[in-house]
Amino acid sequence: MSKDVAIIGLGIHPFGRTPDKTGLQQCAIAISDALKEANVNWSDVDFAFGGSTDAGNADTLVSELGLTGIPFMNVANGCATGGSALAAACNTIRSGAGKLGLVCGFDKHARGAFKVNPKEWGLGNWYGEEGFALTTQFFAMKIQRYMHDYGITEMTLARVAEKAFRNGALNPNAWRKTPISIDEILTSQMVNDPLRKYMFCSPSEGAVALLVCPASEAEKYTKTPIFVASCLMRTRRFGTLEVFSPSKAIEDQKTVTQDASKAAYEEAGIGPDDIDVAQIQDTESGAEIMHMAENGLCEDGEQEHMLARGETDLNGKLPVNTDGGCIANGEPIGASGLRQVHELCLQLRGTAGKRQIKTSPKTGYAQVYGAPGVSGVTILNS
Repeated sequence: MSKDVAIIGLGIHPFGRTPDKTGLQQCAIAISDALKEANVNWSDVDFAFGGSTDAGNADTLVSELGLTGIPFMNVANGCATGGSALAAACNTIRSGAGKLGLVCGFDKHARGAFKVNPKEWGLGNWYGEEGFALTTQFFAMKIQRYMHDYGITEMTLARVAEKAFRNGALNPNAWRKTPISIDEILTSQMVNDPLRKYMFCSPSEGAVALLVCPASEAEKYTKTPIFVASCLMRTRRFGTLEVFSPSKAIEDQKTVTQDASKAAYEEAGIGPDDIDVAQIQDTESGAEIMHMAENGLCEDGEQEHMLARGETDLNGKLPVNTDGGCIANGEPIGASGLRQVHELCLQLRGTAGKRQIKTSPKTGYAQVYGAPGVSGVTILNS
């Protein structure tokens, strides 16, 4: 198992809506907190990677932080932006090209559903005209098929959302901090069958920053370093049904998440049974259910009984989305993947407060997924 890169500083700006701050300003706050935690100055950082979809270019953060001449690379990779930025930073450390790096992600989206132009994603207007560019409809169609094939019920979709809001209520940085009951979820407005209003995440705002260094130097900065065992991303194969896929093969293909997950386990030298806590993509309730299996954390269909038995709750066998996930935090695209990593670091340090799991976790797993069929996986160790 590789332990050559360490995360030594964490910073986060609360997710939700912050009308009086730009996305860049929110990210500058998160960066300042990460620097303070590692007891270093901005001038000590010798490289940076960061990204945002709607809130500006990350490299312009130097105007807020200081004009030190640092190489600062912008990263744009959809929902995998944060994970891709972390992977690039880890590779920079491993290559010897840098010693102390910043990884950041932030966004500030308009209210309402994400708006896309199919042509910008290599698709024709027909894709939007048929309704597939409306992500609520795409995800509803995908989970309908999965529910039919593997016996997943609407109650299980509601249990995912109820858990998310329950965990979010324990997270001071979450957007949605009010628990919502199963009954409220099941009687909320139907958006696209079978997905209801409270089963979806919403576009939001927020920022996360991490500081990384060679593992051999981690103790210079912190007594509780978290080590990166694997961090990578993959793109979709031909014929898989992913966001903005124009077709699906008759025979099922390996999904992009299955490919990324397999590669990450191999790089880390472990398997699914070694995972103590997981953060996985929950754009809506169905995504968490499908991704549990695609990441090897269960077999297809087992989610029905796992959720019923509370196995993914904070005190369950395998806690999933302990900070409330996207459903409770919303999704600022540039920050979501790094939010997952931030939460895992807190859990592995034992500093997650009221939502701290009780099993003294040693290994955490994060997976992010999005357009145009990309998936990123990070595995961490304490």
